[in-house]
Order: sequence, then structure tokens, then C-alpha cells
Amino acid sequence: MSALAVFGYGSLASPASASLSLGRAVEPAGLARLEGWQRRWTTFRNNLEAEKTFALADGAMPSFVVGLNIERVAGCEGANGALIEITEAEAERLDLREIRYDRIDVTADVRALTEGEPLADFERVVVYAAKARQHAPQAPAGAIVIAEYVRTVESAFAELGAGQLERYRRTTDPTPLTPVEATLVGDLIPEGNPRGW
Repeated sequence: MSALAVFGYGSLASPASASLSLGRAVEPAGLARLEGWQRRWTTFRNNLEAEKTFALADGAMPSFVVGLNIERVAGCEGANGALIEITEAEAERLDLREIRYDRIDVTADVRALTEGEPLADFERVVVYAAKARQHAPQAPAGAIVIAEYVRTVESAFAELGAGQLERYRRTTDPTPLTPVEATLVGDLIPEGNPRGW
């Protein structure tokens, strides 16, 4: 049994994205679902004050950027995702990447995708859920969803295997906004948090 894994339900499900953050090659240790947890577009950041700022094609600066979150929803199927084996030190490194999220223990909620399927065995599994101050049940006025982020997440789930993208879509609330192309125009991101969105 391995000690620790993070459940990647969004961009962390992408081995390329996780590898950039961890500074090593990453391959999922297995697939799983979080029983009673649903993906929602309820994390936001102030685009004018965050460590990364984006502009639209016409140069306009959107006020907010909305991203994926995971929330407890009684009776739901449970979001699918990738289990990535990490060390305690790597968990701290991921905390830098997931600065708008709290790392919480979800070991008791990890299930095989389908009953009877094998499941990677970890002593502890954590997930990143939005901090209260970064949580918005409704997208704030002037918010956008970055198209590159959507493409990265959907590509990651397509690469996880047959049926995973379809399951991702089924266990994710609809995008509240039409994704738009946006260009990075300000980057003050701390070391250890490489992202393109």
C-alpha cells in the first residue's frame, strides 16, 4: 500500500500538467471516482489582482476567471478522476499550484469506477476543493472561462481511456459561460505553479 495520492478531477488529471508542477514525470496510479462529490464551475479568481492576468482578443480585461471545483452532493454518481501518487513534500508543492483550494482528505469517499474493478490502494487520498473566499455558486458578473483550460481538462480525460471523457461530462455541471480565448498578459506566479491558465 502506498502512502498518499491526490485525486485529480480537473487539470491535475493531465499527466503533462501534473508533471510540470511536480518536476518529474507523472503517470496516474489508477482511475477512481469520489462518491458523493460533483464537479462544478464554482471557483473564481479576480483577474485584475491574481498572480496571472488575462486579456481577451480585443484587449479587454475580464474581471474574473471561473474554474472547476469539486463539492459534496448527496446521492450523486461521483466525479471520475486520476489517482496520482505523491509524497508529503510534493503535496506541499501542489499547495502552491492550488492556491485557491484547500487540500482535504477524501480517503473514505474513493471508489472504483465500476463495482468489482481493481482500485489502487493508498493509505490516504486528498483532493483540492475551493477555499470559501474563492467559491462562487454563481459566476460573478464579468467572469470568463478560459478555453485553453477547458481543452486541457477534456483532453486529459480523453487520454485516461475509453469512456472517461463521457463520464467526466456526465459528472460535471454544465459550463456556466461560453469558454473564450484569452492571452496571458501578466505573470507573477510563484515558482512551482506552472500553468497556462
